[in-house]
Amino acid sequence: MFKALPAVFFALVPVLPLAARERVRLPAELAAYELPPAPEPAGLRIDKGERIAICGDSITEQKRYSLILEAYLTACMPELETECRQFGWSGETAGGFLKRAGNDVLRFKPTLATTHYGMNDFRYVPFDREIAAEFHKNLTATANLFAQNGCDLIIGSPGIIDSVPKWVTHATGSPKDLNLALNKFRNMSMDIAAAGRSGFADIYQPMLLADHAAKQQFGDSFKVAGKDGVHPGWAGHLIMAHAFLDAMGVPGDLGTITWHDVRRSATATGGHEILSSRNGKLTIRSSKLPFSPGPGDPANDDSIRAGLALVPFDDRFNRLTLKVVLPRAPAYQVQWGPHARQYTAEQLTRGVSLAADFHDHPLVPTFQQVWNAIAAKQAYETRQIKSLVHGPEGKADLELTFALSEKTRALYLAAVKQAMRPVTHEILLKPLK
Repeated sequence: MFKALPAVFFALVPVLPLAARERVRLPAELAAYELPPAPEPAGLRIDKGERIAICGDSITEQKRYSLILEAYLTACMPELETECRQFGWSGETAGGFLKRAGNDVLRFKPTLATTHYGMNDFRYVPFDREIAAEFHKNLTATANLFAQNGCDLIIGSPGIIDSVPKWVTHATGSPKDLNLALNKFRNMSMDIAAAGRSGFADIYQPMLLADHAAKQQFGDSFKVAGKDGVHPGWAGHLIMAHAFLDAMGVPGDLGTITWHDVRRSATATGGHEILSSRNGKLTIRSSKLPFSPGPGDPANDDSIRAGLALVPFDDRFNRLTLKVVLPRAPAYQVQWGPHARQYTAEQLTRGVSLAADFHDHPLVPTFQQVWNAIAAKQAYETRQIKSLVHGPEGKADLELTFALSEKTRALYLAAVKQAMRPVTHEILLKPLK
């Protein structure tokens, strides 16, 4: 993990930029946008036992990208033994978060935090320099505060809007005007991250490109930024989680299961153990799960499957690979759970991605139990901070409120750990003539 430097160093140490990605060639319709490449993460940014604070406004309080992130880290990277907390607050700005960060977040001594601000900060108006300066000041102060407290930080850019939100009565300008303003807030966030040696999660660019591509395929009713124009459905939140996992430097290799056709035996790596293998029937014990949301509609902007179709999540972060060494048949049928697919020997020699190809498989139920336990825990975390700590209980006795609510949260955390258990399952390979 890249530990944050004290704020005093920000002005003294020259910024050494990380390797940048190549600039994406934008469609002609998006030529007005200025999107310098985000830095390439230099390896995994998460240490074992990391305490992660997920902070942001109402988009974070939706508890969707935060749920995807925590479910992924819990189920797909259990060896890291991370612990996450969700701190979303509806309507919040970077300045508002700065005022409560010490009391609400830093008291728990997080070692890594993510932030997602800018949507409320730009005030739903075309780019305004004074408004931008206020955002720059507050986000920089946030980066300094976390650095001073020894907490690594990943700054998430704002996303896009899909329409001018009707519930923002003071909004002015067209959707394009507002997205161009958010574009500049994205670039500002990246500059602040570089100056403070923080990580940067580019949410804006992939959402912009995904929204453009989805509208071409499905029409204007598909809204990556959500039906109200601002709060994404599951597709948009999957794209956001993709950006944060990318900034964390997650490698995405979740193990390989190999059938040695000539030897008639199997091996496995990366949290998977072969219990038996006979006649192409592999019995496997998996202590690591792929990201497994189950089936869904790729044409529905409130479906995780739609998000998975718009960004390379499976290729980047969800590679549970099946391989066949020295295949003796030209093709094989692979059955995993209720469904079967056919692959050529060449495909299996290279390796096929089980999680990408099988949406309904034997590991889905356990992943769903982990998912549900995390959802319950994050719902309580919102109640703990917003209703209890900032409610009458906290006003009566703040420290007692924290102490008692932590005991309740510990029960939810225990349920998450109990839900994440090894799964025994089977893969059947049948040679085809």
